[in-house]
Amino acid sequence: MSEVEDVRRDRREVTGAVRALLADGTAVRLRELTDADADAVAQLHRQLPVQDRYLRFFSAGTTSVPPVVERPGSAWIGAFRGAGLVGVAEYTVGDDPAAAEVALAVGHPEQAHGVGTLLLEHLASLARHRGLRRFTARVLPENTRMRRVFADLGLPVRTVLDRDELAVEVDLDPDARYLDALAERQQRADVASLQPMLRPRSVVVVGASRRGGSVGNAVLRSILAGGFTGTVAAVNPHAAEVEGVPCHRSVADLPLPCDLAVVCVPAATVPAVARECGERGVRALLVISSGLSGDPGPAHDLVEVVRQYDMRLVGPNCLGLSNSDPAVRLDAGFAAPGTAAAGEVGLVSQSGGVTIAVQDALRRLGTGTSTAVSTGDKYDVSGNDMLLWWRDDLVTRAAVLYLESFGNPRRFSRFARRLAARIPVLTVRSGSSEAGRRAAASHTAATATPRVVRDALFRQAGVSALDRLSEVPELLALLLWQPLPAGRRVAVISNAGGAGVLTADAYVARSLPVPPLAAATRHALARALPSGAAVGNPVDTTAVVAPAVFADAVRVLLADPGIDAVVAVTVPTALGDPGDGIAALAAGPRRTATPLLAVRPTQPENVAAVGGAAGQRVPCFADPAAAATALAHAVTRAEWLARPAGAPWAPPGTGPDLARAAGVVSRYLREHPAGGWLPPDGVEDVLEAFGIPVLRSAVVDGPDAAVRAFVQAGVPVALKAVADGVLHKAAAGGVRLGLDSSEAVEGAACELVARFGGRLRGLLVQPMAAPGPELLVGVTADPAFGPLVTVGLGGGLTDLVADRAHRLVPLTPADVGEMLGEFRAGAALFSPDARQAIDGEAVRDAVLRVGQLAELLPEVAELDLNPLVVAARGCVAVDARIRVEPASPGDPATRALRI
Repeated sequence: MSEVEDVRRDRREVTGAVRALLADGTAVRLRELTDADADAVAQLHRQLPVQDRYLRFFSAGTTSVPPVVERPGSAWIGAFRGAGLVGVAEYTVGDDPAAAEVALAVGHPEQAHGVGTLLLEHLASLARHRGLRRFTARVLPENTRMRRVFADLGLPVRTVLDRDELAVEVDLDPDARYLDALAERQQRADVASLQPMLRPRSVVVVGASRRGGSVGNAVLRSILAGGFTGTVAAVNPHAAEVEGVPCHRSVADLPLPCDLAVVCVPAATVPAVARECGERGVRALLVISSGLSGDPGPAHDLVEVVRQYDMRLVGPNCLGLSNSDPAVRLDAGFAAPGTAAAGEVGLVSQSGGVTIAVQDALRRLGTGTSTAVSTGDKYDVSGNDMLLWWRDDLVTRAAVLYLESFGNPRRFSRFARRLAARIPVLTVRSGSSEAGRRAAASHTAATATPRVVRDALFRQAGVSALDRLSEVPELLALLLWQPLPAGRRVAVISNAGGAGVLTADAYVARSLPVPPLAAATRHALARALPSGAAVGNPVDTTAVVAPAVFADAVRVLLADPGIDAVVAVTVPTALGDPGDGIAALAAGPRRTATPLLAVRPTQPENVAAVGGAAGQRVPCFADPAAAATALAHAVTRAEWLARPAGAPWAPPGTGPDLARAAGVVSRYLREHPAGGWLPPDGVEDVLEAFGIPVLRSAVVDGPDAAVRAFVQAGVPVALKAVADGVLHKAAAGGVRLGLDSSEAVEGAACELVARFGGRLRGLLVQPMAAPGPELLVGVTADPAFGPLVTVGLGGGLTDLVADRAHRLVPLTPADVGEMLGEFRAGAALFSPDARQAIDGEAVRDAVLRVGQLAELLPEVAELDLNPLVVAARGCVAVDARIRVEPASPGDPATRALRI
C-alpha cells in the first residue's frame, strides 16, 4: 500500500456503530462486520427471495456456508434493526489497489426504504479513508433497483454493457453534486423522523401533576390552552384526572401508543419512563426534566434507551416545543401564558430564557413563531434538524437560531446555506469572549478565536450573526416587511436636521454611503418642499412640513435610481407630525423595489410597524444606529444571494501530488507520533506538491557550508537561524537579509552561531526574493469546524496591524475574491485603482491551493506562509512553517445521528 494510502488508513478507521435515518424516518445501526457476523450474513442471503438471489448472485441458488468476512483487501458493513441484520454492503480489492468490487444485499422487507443507499454511503467513506478511489460492480441489466441505487448515490457513475452484464464504475471522491444529493436524502429522512415530534397526532404528558406550581401541570395546561388538534393523555399514578384529562398509572397502561411523550419526572426516573415509552411504541420524547447531564448514570441510560427503541429526543433540560400550524396547534412547554403568538418565524434555541425573550419580542412586533424548539442539553435533536425541517416548510419565512455549541459545524454550514438561499437565517452570537482565544505559536492560529471561526462559518453559510437579542426583531421587521436593497447607497430625509445628520453618520459608519442625489431628484425635491429645505443628502425638509408633502418627498427619493434604500426620520412638533405621511405611504400601493425604513426617536418601542397590512409595513426604529445595523445586515444578505454559485475549485493541470505530500507527513508522524513542526525541506516539499510557489532553501551546518551554498546560488541570499524554540525567526533576531558576498555571508553566519549557541540546529540559506507587498496566508485546523484559512498583511506588519480575513474550507473562487477585498490592505492592494501593479490572480491561486492542501491533508494543524511576497507577475512564499499532528477519525460526508 502506498504512503498516501497508509496515512489515510492511520488517520481514519471506522470504529463502533452509528445510527442513521432511512427515508421513512426510522433508524438503523451501521457498523463494520467481523467473522462473528458471518452466520447472520449467510442467513440474510438465504432469506432473499429467488429473484433477489438471482439478481445478487446471478443464480437463484444459495449456500449455507458463511462468508469469510475478515480477509485482506475486503470490508463489510451491516445495517441492523434491533439485533437483526437487514442489509450488508461489501467490497473486495482486486489487481488495481485503487479500486474494489462492491456488492450489496438488503432484506426484501427493508427494500425501498434507503437501506442500500445508506450502506453504500458508509462503505464508500470507509473505502476512501483506506485509500481507494473507485468502486466497480457487475450488474444484470434487469436489476433496475441496483442501477437506481448507484445512480441516486450522487457520485460520478459510468456504465458500459459488457456482453450480458453491465460494468459499473463509481468514483468515490465526494464532489458538490454528491454532497447536495446527500443533503437531500438527509432532509427527507430527518423531516420524516421529526413528524411525530412536531406534527404529532397524540401526546402524553408523563408526570402531569395536579399541583398548580409544577412543570408537569403547566405543560399539560399549555397543551390544552393551545387547542392541540390531536389526542391528549396524562400519566400520574396518584390521580384519576388532571385538568380534566383522565390519568393512567403508567405509560404501559395507555390504551394506544402516542406519537410524542412529554416527560416531566425527576431526573433519576427519566430512563425508566423512556424505556416504558419505547416498549409502548412512543416514537418521540420531549424531556423537560433537568438534572440528567450532571449525573452520568441516568444520562447514559437515557441515550441507550433512545438508541434501542429508535426514538427521537428533544432535551433534556428544555423549555419545550411548539407548532402553531392550525392543523396541529401544539404548545408543549411551560412558558408563561401569552408569551408566544402564531406566526412565520422558526426558532430553535438551547436556552429556555432566550426562547421566551424572542417569542415575546416577536409577539410584540406583531408576528410570531411557526415552530419553536428549545433543545436544552441537546442530546439528539439540534439546530441542524430544524434547518432541515424549515427548508420545505413554506409557512416559515425566517429562522432564528441561538446555539451555544455546534455538534457538527460542517453539516450546519451545508444545511444553513441551503435554507438561507430560500429564507433569512439569523443567529445570536454567544461565547464570543476573547477569553476563548487559545494559545498558539503561529501568527494564523493566534487570530483564530472562537468568534473568528464561527463568524467565518456564518458568513459563508449566509447566516446573519447578531450581537444583541434586540437585533432579532429589528432585523426581522426589515427582512419580512421590505424588499432587499439592490446596493449600499442610502438617502436620508428628516424634518429635524440634527437627527438627519446623526442618521447619516450611523449609515456611513457601517459602510453604507450617503451619496449626493441626482440633479433631477434635487429639482423634484425643491419643487415639493418648502423654500427653506435642504435638498442634498441628507434631506432636511424643515420642521414645518405637512405629512402629505413629506410623503411626496420620500416618493421622490424612492424613485431615484442612484439610491438603494431610503431612511425617513421624523420628530413630531406642535405644528404637526410628518410621520403620519409615512403611515399613508405604507398604506398605499408599492411602486418601487427600494426598501423604506423609518426612524422615530420618540417612540417607546425599539422597533414597531408603520402601516398594518401584510406586505405594506414599514419598520420604524427608535434608534438610527439600530436602523443602520439592520440595513447593513440586509445589504450583506442581498450580496450573499447575488454572489456567484460556490462551485468547487479544481487546479489547472493534473492537480496536487497528494502521494508526495502525504508521504512527507506520514514519515514525520512515524518518527514523531505526537506531531510537531515539519523541517524546512519537508515544508517546501509539501507546498510544492500542491503547486504553492515557495523559495527553495538549503539548510547547512555552519559558516563554511553557508558560504558554499551562497556561491552555488549565485545571487544575494537571506540567512536564517534554525534553532530550538524559534518559530518567528525575525522576531528572535535570527534573520540576515541581502547578503551579497562570501564575507557578508560568513560574518552573518558567525553572528547567528554566537547568538543561538547550543540551540542552533542549522543555517537556512535562501535566495532573496524581489521586493513587493508582503501577505500572510495561513491555516488553523479547528477540531470541530475544520480548517480555517486566513489572509492578511504579512512580514513585519503581521503583529502590528490586526488586518485579516478568514474563511473555512472548502474554498471557492468567490470566497477568495471576498477575502482579498475584505481586509483593509487587501481592498487597496487588489482594487483596480491600486497604485502598485501586483499579480492578483497569482495570489488567488495560491490561497485556493492552500485551502486545497488544508482540505486534503487534515494532519496539517497549522500553516503559515509569512511573508508571501507579491510581484507584478507571480508571488512566492519566502518563509513558511507547517505543524502536523495525527488527525481524528470522522467523515462529514456521511449521515449519522448524534446518538
